[in-house]
Amino acid sequence: MEQYDVIVAGGGMVGAATAIGLAQQGLEVAVIEGYAPQPFMSAQAMDLRVSAISPRSVVLLEQLGAWKTVMAMRLCPFKRLETWENPECRTRFNADEMQLQQLGYIVENRVIQLALWQQFEQYDNITLLCPATMVAATAIDEGYQIELDNGSLLNCGLLIGADGANSQVRQQANIGITAWDYRQHCMLINITTALPQQDITWQQFTPAGPRSFLPLPGHQGSLVWYDSPARIRQLSAMPAAQLHAEIVATFPSELGEFTVLNHGSFPLTRRHAQTYYKSNVVLLGDAAHTINPLAGQGVNLGFKDVACLLEKINQAGNEWQQPQVLANYERCRRPDNLIMQTGMDFFYSTFSNNIGPLKLLRNVGLRAADHTGAIKKHVLKYAMGI
Repeated sequence: MEQYDVIVAGGGMVGAATAIGLAQQGLEVAVIEGYAPQPFMSAQAMDLRVSAISPRSVVLLEQLGAWKTVMAMRLCPFKRLETWENPECRTRFNADEMQLQQLGYIVENRVIQLALWQQFEQYDNITLLCPATMVAATAIDEGYQIELDNGSLLNCGLLIGADGANSQVRQQANIGITAWDYRQHCMLINITTALPQQDITWQQFTPAGPRSFLPLPGHQGSLVWYDSPARIRQLSAMPAAQLHAEIVATFPSELGEFTVLNHGSFPLTRRHAQTYYKSNVVLLGDAAHTINPLAGQGVNLGFKDVACLLEKINQAGNEWQQPQVLANYERCRRPDNLIMQTGMDFFYSTFSNNIGPLKLLRNVGLRAADHTGAIKKHVLKYAMGI
């Protein structure tokens, strides 16, 4: 039977980052993942799943040795961000106001995962078990015993659940969640753009849901369309020409001429684990919390979880398995995650209606926010993690 200090269930962005950080601290780590990411080739079409990576997340990826690899593949830095409902009432953010080169980067999730997986090869104390699936997790004295789908048994002192929104680890540990469905779906549409707008990301609010543009490398972009499940199903079934016409009728003129490349969709659900840890088990990223993707903060919150847990384990030294270490992690992360969840819900509910007085109030608010100077900078710094 194999014995590890830590087993990380989930080899996605958050799980892979956690494994590398713990290996850097000298711990014996195993990573369980069902699917290896598809290798990268520059001629490949852009993935639909992308993230807006904050400067704080870049710092973590640099510490883990993965950021140079990300940059060697592909990414799109952006300097400007605009949000509005009425085009005359906008809130604008610009990297120049913050004396920064960019506000962040739009990166394919798979590119980040691949860059982290390449770092696995640098550590003799990381064991990657892929393809493999955890079928049972049983609490034992001073740790957990894990059974894999091939019948193998593994023991560890700490089990980390980084296995996504439907976390097996969370379920096996009997950790409950508070969750609700937003009764909306989100459609992602990759396009080529005629206009050179690869330095800006923008979002327009409508009563049916936001319409967003994320820049991608080489005159490409990602459109994000929130709407009712029935409407998104209808759009998903359309041929490219009909979908193009619907986008022209619905998205703001800032989009300009474009061509539809591919698309996909998913439902919007909020989840928050009732606790982030139990004895010898801890949750990170989507396993602990999912958020409305309105501001693209999901993976950044996950990376903040990783950085916090690594810091608490490092500070504990040889006492890293003490329950207080996990309690300190939750005390650090739960309030921040809750604030971000609540803030996104506030924006979502405030703008998802067509009530006259409220519509006037929120547009006045957006226009005023553009002139708040220090407050606007503080909000942006918080979102960027700086």
